Amino acid sequence: QVQLVESGGGLVQPGGTLRLSCAASGFTFSSYGMAWVRQAPGKGVEWVSDIGAGATRYSDSVKGRFTISRDNAKSALYLQMNSLKPEDTAMYYCARPKQYSIHETYSNGWADYSLWGQGTQVTVSS
Repeated sequence: QVQLVESGGGLVQPGGTLRLSCAASGFTFSSYGMAWVRQAPGKGVEWVSDIGAGATRYSDSVKGRFTISRDNAKSALYLQMNSLKPEDTAMYYCARPKQYSIHETYSNGWADYSLWGQGTQVTVSS
């Protein structure tokens, strides 16, 4: 069964840290670029970061605070989130882009992705 399962979300105070994990199964994980995206209540999906072919990219809103990584042997994707802010509050999804490249702009919302998980909630609040 092709699926992505996220974990690691929770409630954290501003300035805190969380590490999200995503377990992939049913496809050759190492062959795909992968991404983290998020969706806040009432807002569209926002690309956060992606990784593939040795390259990592971040949105301006998280650059310098978040770190994406992967373990192909474990078919796992990670997102280390430091210096969390209230505006980081959202449901976070592990996602497989339809067309991965270091030039991709991901401007079509969920239509840019062929697979995503059920999400893990991140809430940053004091």
